Amino acid sequence: MQSQQTVSSPRRRPSPNIAALIALNTVLVGLLAAVTFAPSVSAQSARARGAFTMVAGGANNTQSSVVYIVDTINQEMMVMTYESSTRTVKGIAYRNLAA
Repeated sequence: MQSQQTVSSPRRRPSPNIAALIALNTVLVGLLAAVTFAPSVSAQSARARGAFTMVAGGANNTQSSVVYIVDTINQEMMVMTYESSTRTVKGIAYRNLAA
């Protein structure tokens, strides 16, 4: 009896298009540089980080309770309430305490 030997050739992986990968990396590095070195918007840097105090209470002409949120650093006050029917927080009033 004769034994048969099969020789299998190694499978070849498809080679990626090197030029496309280099172009993609160049675009990604360019986007990263644009985001990193872009000038910041003045509105983002002008506002100081707040220090907040929150107090629950009532308000006139409302059935539900409200929350008074005071930012002592930026001298602002917001009044918020929770609407259970829509499951959202709604702003009722805003005051600039510095003015």
